[in-house]
Amino acid sequence: MLVKQISIFLENKEGRLAELTSILADACININALTIADTSDFGILRIIVDDVSKTENLLKKNGFSVSVTDVVALDIDNVPGGIAKPLAMLHKSGISVEYIYAFLAKKDDTAHVIFKVSDVTAAVDILSKNGFRNTAKS
Repeated sequence: MLVKQISIFLENKEGRLAELTSILADACININALTIADTSDFGILRIIVDDVSKTENLLKKNGFSVSVTDVVALDIDNVPGGIAKPLAMLHKSGISVEYIYAFLAKKDDTAHVIFKVSDVTAAVDILSKNGFRNTAKS
C-alpha cells in the first residue's frame, strides 16, 4: 500500500516529456502510473515506476530535478461511490489528501488510486485495517 513516487520538475517546452519517457524506456524502466500538473513555465510529473533507485539516479544524471515521496496506492472497486469510502475514512481520521490520481484496469474493472496524504503511515494502517488492497509495488 505504501509506494515510492518520483516527482520530476519539467520545463514546459515541447518534447521535454517525450525526452524523459524515452530515457526511461531506453533503460527498460516501466512506468506503472503517471500524472502531470503544469503551469505556464513548468510542470510536475509524478510517476510510479518499477525501479525507483535506478530511475532517480538516471534522471538526475540526465539533468532532471527529482524528488522521491511516499504515497498510498489502493485498489478500489470501480463502482459509484467507490472512492468515497476511503476518503471518508481518511477525513474521519484527520488525514488530509494533498492530491490524488487514478487509472482504471479494464481487465478486472478496478480503479487503481494513488493518494498523497498528510500522514502516510496512519493512512496505510487505517485503510489496510478496513480491507483495502495494495495497488502497486515500487
